[in-house]
Amino acid sequence: MSFDYDLFVIGGGSGGVRAARVAASDTGAKVGLAEESRYGGTCVIRGCVPKKLMVFASTYAPAMEQAAVYGWDVQMGGFNWSGFRRNLEGELDRLEGIYRCLLQNSGVETFDVRATVGGPHSVRLADGRVVTAKVILLATGGWPSVPDVPGAEYAITSNEIFHLEALPQRILIVGGGYIACEFAGILNGLGVQTHLWYRGEAVLRGFDKEARDVIVQGMQERGVQMHMQTNVARIEKQGAGYCVTDTKGARHDFDVVMYATGRTPKSAGLGLEALGIGLDSVGAVQVDGFSQTSVPSIYAIGDVTNRVNLTPVAIREGMAFVETALKGNPTSVDHELIPTAVFTQPEFGTIGLSEEQARAQEPIEVYATAFRPMNISFIDAPNKVLMKLVVSQKTRKILGCHIVADGAGEMIQLAGIAVKMGATKEDFDRVCAVHPTVSEELVTMKTPVRSA
Repeated sequence: MSFDYDLFVIGGGSGGVRAARVAASDTGAKVGLAEESRYGGTCVIRGCVPKKLMVFASTYAPAMEQAAVYGWDVQMGGFNWSGFRRNLEGELDRLEGIYRCLLQNSGVETFDVRATVGGPHSVRLADGRVVTAKVILLATGGWPSVPDVPGAEYAITSNEIFHLEALPQRILIVGGGYIACEFAGILNGLGVQTHLWYRGEAVLRGFDKEARDVIVQGMQERGVQMHMQTNVARIEKQGAGYCVTDTKGARHDFDVVMYATGRTPKSAGLGLEALGIGLDSVGAVQVDGFSQTSVPSIYAIGDVTNRVNLTPVAIREGMAFVETALKGNPTSVDHELIPTAVFTQPEFGTIGLSEEQARAQEPIEVYATAFRPMNISFIDAPNKVLMKLVVSQKTRKILGCHIVADGAGEMIQLAGIAVKMGATKEDFDRVCAVHPTVSEELVTMKTPVRSA
C-alpha cells in the first residue's frame, strides 16, 4: 500500500518538530506536519522561553537595589511593560520563524491547520483534506486546566500572562506548583502586589521538603504574600477588576486572577478513542516504552503522554521515535535521574530523590548546609541558599542533589552529570573546591547533618 507520507506529525512543538525534521533529513522520509497554532509549542510560545525572559526582567529591580549598597549610583525607574512585551513578542516571532525554517530546510511539508486522526494510517485536516501516512506521531502537548468554579471564565492562565495590555497593581495567582510559584516571583519582581493561594498545606508538592521551605522563606522575604489552605469559591466582575471570595468566606479585590492549577494532555477530539487507543484518567495517551500506542502505526511523545513533561525529554522522545519507527532500531528513553530547574526566586535545581523519597527506600545520610552567600551577606540581605546531598548508606551513591540559589539551574546541569554517572559522596569529596563560590559547598560538606 502506498501512502502520501512516510510520517505525519500532529503538533509543531519542540518534540514534534525535532522528530519531523530528523526523520526527513536523516532517513529521507517524506514527512508532513500539522500545527493549529504557532510553531514552537508550549516551550517557545507559551512557556519556558517567554517565562525565562520575564524572570530575567523581574530580577533587575532587586539587582539595582543591591548595586546601590555596593556603591553604585543607580537611578531607579518604573518598569516599562509595554516596551518589554513588544520586545518579547518580537523574540517569539523570531524563534517561531527559526522553527519554520528548520522544517522547510529539512524538506518537511507543513500545514497550518488542526489535524485529527481518521484511522491507523489517515489524518484529517481541518480544511477538509485527508492524507495518509505509514506512521502517525502525536505531539500535541498539554494545556492549562482551570477548575470549575463560578466566575472562572474571568481568570487567565499562563497562556495569557505574556499578553496583558498592562501590568496589574494587584494579582491573585491560584496554585501551588512550579508554574504558580515561578510567576509569583516574576510578578512580584516586576512590582505587582502578588498574592498566591494554594489549597494544600505547602507549595511545590513532591519536591524535597527542606528545599521547599527555603524557597518559601525566600519568596516571602521578597514580598510574595502566600496563603496556604486557601482556595477560590467564586470570582465576580467588579468594575475594572474582580472580587474573589475564598473558601473561608472572605472577599478580596484583585485586578487580575491567574490560575496555575496544572496542565492537561491535549488529546481531546483527536479521534483516538474510536481507534481504541487508551487514554488514562487525565487524558494522557497511553504508550509503551518505545512511545507506541495500541495501534502499531501510531506513536505519541511529549506532554500528551504525561510521562516527564519537560521540553528536553520531549526532544529525546522524538529522537528515539525516529530510531524506533523509521530506522528499525528500537530505542527507549531513560526517564530516570533527569535534572530539573524551577525558576522560582530563589531558584531551585534538583536531580534524583528527595530526602523523604530516599528515606522511604533505604537507609540514608543527609549532607546539607543553608547560609547567606557572600554577595548577600555583604549587604546584609536575608536571603539564604541551600546545598544538599542525599546519600545511600549502603552504596554511598548520591541519590539526590538539591540546590536553592541564584544560578541553581546552571549548577544542577553540571552536578547532574556526576549523579547520572553514579557518583558517590566520596567522589564528590575528592574534587577540589572552587573558592569563593556557592557551589563549592557541594564538595566540602564532610559530616552528615542527619541519618535515617
